[in-house]
Amino acid sequence: MYQNILVPYDFGNSFKNIPEQLVNLTRANDDYRIVIFNVISEMELANYVRYQGKHFDEVVKEKEEEIKPFLETLDEQSLKYEVKFTTGTATKTIVEEIENHPYDIVVMSNKRSEIDIKHVLGHVTHKIAKRVNIPVMIVK
Repeated sequence: MYQNILVPYDFGNSFKNIPEQLVNLTRANDDYRIVIFNVISEMELANYVRYQGKHFDEVVKEKEEEIKPFLETLDEQSLKYEVKFTTGTATKTIVEEIENHPYDIVVMSNKRSEIDIKHVLGHVTHKIAKRVNIPVMIVK
């Protein structure tokens, strides 16, 4: 049913329920593409450069280590995926990624590591759901 799936990965959210949903979305299709997409904010990158002397490639290596448990879960489910890192403003960069590639659905996590009862959806999740013209699955 869905061939091209974008999963914007946020290190502040829990992605425990995402693999199960990806299995459900790709079950009837062997020819699918899942892109795990992380946007490193310009401010975060500037802080890495300023205080730790680390540039984009070094930051990506750190992030790849942090994302390994999630990727291992995808491997356990025999899911095929690719991982992309970029820098910019999260909402704008994710919207541009969606507009410039033929994604069929966006799968986002809304389960925050820190509980914030004030807002039902996170800031980026809300804006992505509001601005893109493809289905957005928000997993709790």
